Amino acid sequence: MSQGSLNLKQNPTLRDFQNYVTDLVKERGFDKETVSEMFMLFLEECGEMAKAARKTQKMKTDKNSEQFHFDHEVADVFIYLLDICNHFGVDLEKAFRDKEEINKKRIWE
Repeated sequence: MSQGSLNLKQNPTLRDFQNYVTDLVKERGFDKETVSEMFMLFLEECGEMAKAARKTQKMKTDKNSEQFHFDHEVADVFIYLLDICNHFGVDLEKAFRDKEEINKKRIWE
């Protein structure tokens, strides 16, 4: 597979995203990362997403820090989440639906 040869189909399902990320991590050589590395990278991206949100909300930030784009950071978090799900064999759509059925029965106060 040549670098950059992946294409995500129009109107993808969560399963399509998960399959795409499986191929993406192989293409980019990230498929050898340990679970610890995956979680650290995921948390790093969560931190970048939080920083981008702070900048978007005009909250105090380090003026010298690099520019973060909230939408890009959300996408990075999503990619790492899918990679972690793939590693553990989690069908994210099924997990979401199953958990939401449980949540519907909870009493939210």
